[in-house]
Amino acid sequence: MKKIRVYPHPAGGWPALGKSALSMMKQGAFWKGGATMLHANQPDGFDCPGCAWPDAPHFQAIDFCENGVKAVANEITSKRANREFFAQHTVTALQAWSDYELEFTGRLTEPMRYDAATDYYVPVSWQQAFKDIGTYLKSLPDPNMAAFYTSGRTSNEAAFLYQLYVRCFGTNNMPDCSNMCHESTSVGLKEQIGIGKGTITLDDFDHCDALFIFGQNPATNHPRMMATLREVSRRGARIIAFNPLREAGLESFTSPQSPVEMLTGGSTPISLALYQVRIGGDAALLSGLIKAVLAKGEIDHDFIRQHTSGFENLKAFIEQQNWTDIEAASGLSQGEIEHIAAIYMQSNATICTWGMGITQHERGVDNVQLIVNLLLLRGNIGKRGAGAAPIRGHSNVQGDRTMGIYEKPDAALLDKLEAVFKTPMPRAHGHDVVDTLKGLASGSVKALIAMGGNFAAATPDTTQTYLALQQAALTVQISTKLNRSHVVHGKAAYILPCLGRTEEDWQDSGWQSVTTEDSMSNVMMSRGRNAAASAELLSEPAIVAGLAKASLSTHPVDWDELVADYDRIRELIAQTIPGFQDFNQRVREKRGFYLGNSARDQHWKTATEKAQFIAPALPIHAGLDEGLWLLTTVRSHDQYNTTIYGLDDRYRNIHGERRICFMHPEEMQRMGWQTDQLIDITSVFGALTRTVKAFKLKPLDMPQGCIASYYPETNDLIPLQHHTPRAQTPAYKSIPVRLSLSVVDE
Repeated sequence: MKKIRVYPHPAGGWPALGKSALSMMKQGAFWKGGATMLHANQPDGFDCPGCAWPDAPHFQAIDFCENGVKAVANEITSKRANREFFAQHTVTALQAWSDYELEFTGRLTEPMRYDAATDYYVPVSWQQAFKDIGTYLKSLPDPNMAAFYTSGRTSNEAAFLYQLYVRCFGTNNMPDCSNMCHESTSVGLKEQIGIGKGTITLDDFDHCDALFIFGQNPATNHPRMMATLREVSRRGARIIAFNPLREAGLESFTSPQSPVEMLTGGSTPISLALYQVRIGGDAALLSGLIKAVLAKGEIDHDFIRQHTSGFENLKAFIEQQNWTDIEAASGLSQGEIEHIAAIYMQSNATICTWGMGITQHERGVDNVQLIVNLLLLRGNIGKRGAGAAPIRGHSNVQGDRTMGIYEKPDAALLDKLEAVFKTPMPRAHGHDVVDTLKGLASGSVKALIAMGGNFAAATPDTTQTYLALQQAALTVQISTKLNRSHVVHGKAAYILPCLGRTEEDWQDSGWQSVTTEDSMSNVMMSRGRNAAASAELLSEPAIVAGLAKASLSTHPVDWDELVADYDRIRELIAQTIPGFQDFNQRVREKRGFYLGNSARDQHWKTATEKAQFIAPALPIHAGLDEGLWLLTTVRSHDQYNTTIYGLDDRYRNIHGERRICFMHPEEMQRMGWQTDQLIDITSVFGALTRTVKAFKLKPLDMPQGCIASYYPETNDLIPLQHHTPRAQTPAYKSIPVRLSLSVVDE
């Protein structure tokens, strides 16, 4: 198949610098932005509100990336969505705006309440907003009729207070953004190695012999990882990438921090080889790799005997899989898979990283557990330079879970909360995102309070999600910027604007810091340095305290005292959350502290007290029904999660548009279709179908039978029922679809 390159340059380089500067200028914050970025990811500064990649262990004057600049630019923008803005636009009119247009309105400046009689958001005082929300929540006959959503950017301090408040309210209904991205990872790892986190630290990249990257696009989704990949490549370790799309950042990278590369036009190759796995073919690929390793007998017998259980069951499953099905499902030949396996067997220490290209499938948990099975075969967990590395997306999404934001809490956490706060905690498991949507649709959930994020845009089954949200009695959004969730709302709706990560947080005891946890379990301080966008903004802890005081009948803590000094919140965390002893002292060290990881220490907190080989429940499936394609959703380079920074996708040669369907040009030719022709996409899941219309065809190098399109524009194609078993992660990355030419009305 012909190799198609729509972006013939390395990732990074001058285009990344130019786009960074342009982002600041578009937000009217060029000079302010330069000064702000000097404090990004620095010991005395703020943790970038973008991705969760670890900070450099040694001092770097510049430790940020293009998408980090865009995130900060949008936060420090000079634009304002203030009361004058809301007085000019009805909510019905705003519903017709694009996600990009909503984001570009600027920072929210004061609390707003939806007025159903006029269809406008109108100003409301903080005191009245808390009173109204609290009065409604108190009126619910069952606390489980409310759900409390959390976004990954929430600080540890705010997340801890939030989960304490919600549990004191009487429910574990705490859906969060993890449910939609790495829940497959959390479930899969916990079952196998006893902890739902990755097992490596940044130092391990300096000592691995091989690095396997599965279902990831680092240059767009966590660009600071590119500096690490560059160093791994330059010292001679072998990087193998597996991804349906031939992404620029998986091939080569020009580091903006390298004067030689920037001035000479040079670059560093990233992947020794990039294998374009068919969409949904990861389980087949991984089964093939394990099959090839077992055939050679190149396994760590001592490690398997001493540290694992379930090996024979996995071996039996693998022996039942045949190469014909593995080749058909993965899109790779037996020879290619055996060659990759040989590289793995030659490596004394291997890291496997993965992103949502692994987790957001119906077989997402299987995919994760097959990666861990592969690592366990050669003892690659608990060894320097080796391990499992799920790359979390949003800054502090992992920390929120550590703080107790989880609808299925461990009994040990609840026991500790009860002991410390002398208050009974709800024991029944609560709603995740999928169950919350079902509850909103059925009417069993009446209220949704969202701490950040963009629930309406991030969730699947868009049309049904909108209907569910609109019939809610109450929706509350705690936000910095306007987004879809503010204009698709309940019968009563409130916007509670909060401080951003870059802004000073002053409370009664003085200037406050918060903390975050990165993808590799490092906890560090973050302190904003810019003046608040509005004098009316409250911090997230202060908003939680306001809700708690208004809606709880009895109080386990003095909320105002905690908000006055965040050290007091951290003292409670130290008493409650494992690993946080002496929290206030340890986090003030220059780069914070490492929480530790039981599996990294080969302490297996599983049912067998050993790491577990787990075989998939289903055999490898080799194909689709006739006339179907597999669609994967992707992010553009001008996007972070649901936040649309712009309408370009530099690495895929897209400019000024987002309703795009990517397809291999040879397949377009076979179908008789042309570039820019409009098509309709219809998903097929059992008897359920969903359709989105008028997407423009564009060529891209990917396996035939596979197509790609942007998220969230194609979220409507995913029925709520189409998700990973156990984890309930929506299958955004492997959607069976039919395609047809759009009919243009005369």
